[in-house]
Amino acid sequence: MTRHKRKVQTPVEQEREGMKNSCRRTISDLAARFGLSRSTLLYYDARGLLSPCDRTPAGYRLYDEECAARLERICTLREAGMPLDQVKRLLDAPFSSPLRILEERLAALAEEIRHLRRQQRLVLRLLETEGAVDTPVFPNKESWSAMLREAGLDESGLHALHVLFEGKAPEAHRDFLDSLGVEEAEIERIRKAAATFKKTGIKE
Repeated sequence: MTRHKRKVQTPVEQEREGMKNSCRRTISDLAARFGLSRSTLLYYDARGLLSPCDRTPAGYRLYDEECAARLERICTLREAGMPLDQVKRLLDAPFSSPLRILEERLAALAEEIRHLRRQQRLVLRLLETEGAVDTPVFPNKESWSAMLREAGLDESGLHALHVLFEGKAPEAHRDFLDSLGVEEAEIERIRKAAATFKKTGIKE
């Protein structure tokens, strides 16, 4: 009985064979896994965001777990509100670059939130003008200061609070003052006074 010797594959052939074996997920399978439509994945392919790792002899797209991991990253960034061009920049960026792109998105979100707060305050004023009852009441500068005074903080204590807040988290301090309805000019005055006092050597 003659035995046929199995052909020994070269490293390149082994790698190709491994890729074929791993690329088993169809576009419909991948779309269903992430709750997306097939057309969405086709669009991501057209935008250069997610390409198949292989194709069937009939030309159908095939994906592996590396593709799935990339798609999961895309979905996370989209949920964070990132437009597709920024998502692509982040995915294709050098290893040291994503931090800057994420910081840009965070700054954009902060500005959007400030804009929404201004709209919220305007709607509240309009409701009050129209004599609406049960208008939601949100903390403002006066009510917040009153609560802190009731808790035992005097004027110097309030100022020290601003100094520490500005020193430890300046942008959060700005957003907090904005959430209380403090006007932009007064926000800058409070922050400047706090930063100046910080430089003179307040002890934390």
